[in-house]
Amino acid sequence: MQPSETTTTVLVIAAGVVAVLVVTGLALALVRVARLSGEVRQLRQARPVGAGDLAALRSDLAQALRHVAVVRYDAFGDMGGRLSFSAAVVDDRGDGLVFSTIHARGESRTYAKGVVGGSSDATLTPEEQQALAAARTGSQRP
Repeated sequence: MQPSETTTTVLVIAAGVVAVLVVTGLALALVRVARLSGEVRQLRQARPVGAGDLAALRSDLAQALRHVAVVRYDAFGDMGGRLSFSAAVVDDRGDGLVFSTIHARGESRTYAKGVVGGSSDATLTPEEQQALAAARTGSQRP
């Protein structure tokens, strides 16, 4: 049994339609892939930081004086109001400074002491030690 000329024509037309649909689908897929590749390229160029930049930012942040604590107290028994204070400001390694202001009736005096690695060459008062410990641990006792 041989196919008729009409059947052959229909098969050729169907094969042509299928071929056009496949080629159109491939063309659309290629266009989409090209567009997505361009978007990925733009995102890579626009990303905020690379791996090296991120390490540098972390290093800079570790050196920032961002740990702070304040301890208020009465320096003299005859005065109230806890107007004297000691404050510690340090970075992640414990480098920074501690300063204290002692308030008296007629005057106030301010002292600053450098801190390296969580300790100071100058003797720290108990309030300064408390402020430094609170700044390093992030917890402050009343």
